[in-house]
Amino acid sequence: MIVGIIVNNSLRSQERITRSALICEHRRDTSGEGVKLKHKAIKRRSVVLGIGATAGVAAVGGIAVSAQASSETASDSSSSSDGLVFDPDAYTEIATTLTDTDGTTHDVTYHFWKAIPYVSKPVDEKYQSLIVSVPVEIDGKAVDASNAPIVLSNVIAGYVESSVAAATGIGGAVGAGGPPGGGNSPAPASPSASATAPATPTAPSGGGAAAMPQMALLAGYVVVEPGARGRTTTNSAGEYYGTAPAAIVDLKAAVRYLRANKGRVPGNTDRIVSAGVSAGGALSALLGASGDSPLYDELLKEIGAADASDAIFATGAWCPITDLEHADGAYEWNWGGNVTQSTGKVVDQTVSKDLQSEFADYQAKLKLRGLKGSGFGALTARNYDDYLVTQYLEPSATAYLADLSDSERETYLAKNTFITWKNGKATFTWDDFLTHVGARKKTAPAFDAFDLSAGENNEFGTGTTKARHFTAYGARNDTTGLTTRRVAHDIPEKLDLMNPMYHLVEKANPKRTKHWWIRLGTNDTDTSHVISANLAAAAAGLDDDVNHLYYWDQGHGANIDLPDFVTWIAKVTGYKGAKK
Repeated sequence: MIVGIIVNNSLRSQERITRSALICEHRRDTSGEGVKLKHKAIKRRSVVLGIGATAGVAAVGGIAVSAQASSETASDSSSSSDGLVFDPDAYTEIATTLTDTDGTTHDVTYHFWKAIPYVSKPVDEKYQSLIVSVPVEIDGKAVDASNAPIVLSNVIAGYVESSVAAATGIGGAVGAGGPPGGGNSPAPASPSASATAPATPTAPSGGGAAAMPQMALLAGYVVVEPGARGRTTTNSAGEYYGTAPAAIVDLKAAVRYLRANKGRVPGNTDRIVSAGVSAGGALSALLGASGDSPLYDELLKEIGAADASDAIFATGAWCPITDLEHADGAYEWNWGGNVTQSTGKVVDQTVSKDLQSEFADYQAKLKLRGLKGSGFGALTARNYDDYLVTQYLEPSATAYLADLSDSERETYLAKNTFITWKNGKATFTWDDFLTHVGARKKTAPAFDAFDLSAGENNEFGTGTTKARHFTAYGARNDTTGLTTRRVAHDIPEKLDLMNPMYHLVEKANPKRTKHWWIRLGTNDTDTSHVISANLAAAAAGLDDDVNHLYYWDQGHGANIDLPDFVTWIAKVTGYKGAKK
């Protein structure tokens, strides 16, 4: 049975740690060698330790990730001042409690490095920094994580900025767009890029981004949480400095920092595994697809990134909102006949059909084929509905129903008569599935809005211009009174920099990750089901290892098999375990 993970922060306000404060005794050196510093602990003080970005409540069958920090002592060394050199002694030690899927409580002690800038010429250090957490003891047994996989866990949502500047412990990354969490509602637990304002964060009943760092730590992995610039930040001159491709450049710079510090930063820098949800999932996929691509070199040089590889070993991507220049067409192909949540009516069918036609042309040009064993050859707009139903949706419903008790299954099937349950297998039609999902979240176009109101329009803003069109169709149908109805000259290059498909299909990147974990909720109408399926097909077509499935009746941000992902990391990296 697939079980979920949620973060339980009901005791967060009670979680306290004791720090040993350090003072420096300045002693003048008469030999002319300079001032020497001597550190000594002088007292203890209590501070609150926050381990997650969202509040939550325990769920039946879920993993309650709760933390009660008991003590912390500072190391004997201050942070390194040598540019991009990681200081292995500049940590604090934190004791905490985590509860696993079986309800078993584990005492965990870990070393924590507070916000470290990962570039030498940051545009904004508040966002261009990372935190590191390394387990040293689990249930009284010493843990050697010196060769453990490194989980690079981002909380980016809606392509909005995220920061670790105020983090005091693991799970301290904060995304301004709201950290995505899992859920069984078609409505997202946090906004996509097209949301107009951040929603109040809700409990990630399936785990989501908030639970990832804690569960990776409990598995004995090194956890790195990077901040990154995002689309809404402006400088004093009103210039947007976090729009595309800033976020992916920052994540690449974080990877370069880790790899440049091989042997100093704990963990195996050749086994970095990226993880993210929604826009964070898209960026995680892009990070994996574009490893060491020269397209980013000048951008990385501008911010003073380390001279090292930015390739990662594996990618975890949940509900990735990506392939943005083709996302409108894919969305209309998928949800064009469904009413919208906001109006209760279908969108302008002329617009919808125009975009569906564009999608059909694009899909044909991709020349993707169904996954091995699916029985499908070329994937086209004509057969993609059948492909999704047989490859993903029916197996998802089957797994869900098989996990129910007989009485629960009988009740569910009585309420959902479109499903035929025979010989332990669920079958249904694409049209009935669309009816089952119900109202779509977004209007048309979903991503490149005619009135420039979508978050993705902001993502392609530049200078003091907040939002721009990034598709020819959006530009031609602009309703804001622009003097030109064409896409700006710099947009095509930015699209290549932001689209993993460019690095998998148009220019197959030999330095890409070869291991992919991709997930999507079947009720997720923040994007098209085609987007993640195309990503999986493109990677599989290059003979990469692809683990891709859909969560039945789950909405945007769902992550209900995080324990399986943690196990998958060990499998693909060949990691045998951290405990001594």
